[in-house]
Amino acid sequence: MKLATLRTAGGTRAVRLDGDVLVDLGYADLGELFADDDWRATAAAATGATHPADGADLAPVVPNPSKIICVGHNYTDHIKEMGRELPDHPTLFPKFADTLLGARDDIVKPAETDALDWEVELALVIGSAVRRADERQAADAIAGFTVMNDISARDWQFRTIEWTQGKIWEASTPVGPYVVTPDEVGGVRPSLGVTTLVDGQVMQQDDTGTLLFDPVFLVRYISTVITLRPGDIIATGTPAGVGNARDPKVFLRPGSTVVTEITGLGACVNRVVEA
Repeated sequence: MKLATLRTAGGTRAVRLDGDVLVDLGYADLGELFADDDWRATAAAATGATHPADGADLAPVVPNPSKIICVGHNYTDHIKEMGRELPDHPTLFPKFADTLLGARDDIVKPAETDALDWEVELALVIGSAVRRADERQAADAIAGFTVMNDISARDWQFRTIEWTQGKIWEASTPVGPYVVTPDEVGGVRPSLGVTTLVDGQVMQQDDTGTLLFDPVFLVRYISTVITLRPGDIIATGTPAGVGNARDPKVFLRPGSTVVTEITGLGACVNRVVEA
């Protein structure tokens, strides 16, 4: 299934993509849907009102997750381009719900940064609460996968040795367009092409099969630290090709269009605009 959160005149609605229409699932958003223990059967059987998929105003797939955990340094080539050693453990940092954007929303360039960078990422969405998950529990907890563009203000990120301030700018992080269930993409350890284009030029290209720490491992690892709840998002890291690592450096400017795409999941297509 392909699931999304749709903005309507009456508020957001959880929907399922059926051909060229979006079918209302009876919940306000995907976070509310995933909190239902029987969400898979409910989503598959729903026959609610329909909306055209073409031109749909899609919200972040989960508008208000209880947590967003991001993983740094998880593709070998990207680690090398940033001049770092391969890690023994995942590098984790948080985002917050206020950072999220829909898959077609504009990215407003903060006036305070001149180093706005792109990062295509495979993100997984949690469909059931887990703590200290074993292999099976971790796999079962993955509701599906989506696309995230982990937009980064590099000049703020590298002010200190801790990255968070460069990663949490308000309304900066597109996520969507859909949550695609694992059965449609080859399971919970999918091998999918990931690409970033800026104004039509390919900037990043890799495959999620080269992740150092795969989605199931990440659910196990993070759930050891803290309970993962339905609707929580884990972003699995970005491959080589970010603007900050280029010589000369290249950053997003107002007027640019950035497309972050993952095979089978769709694309976030976002225009950069002035503050």
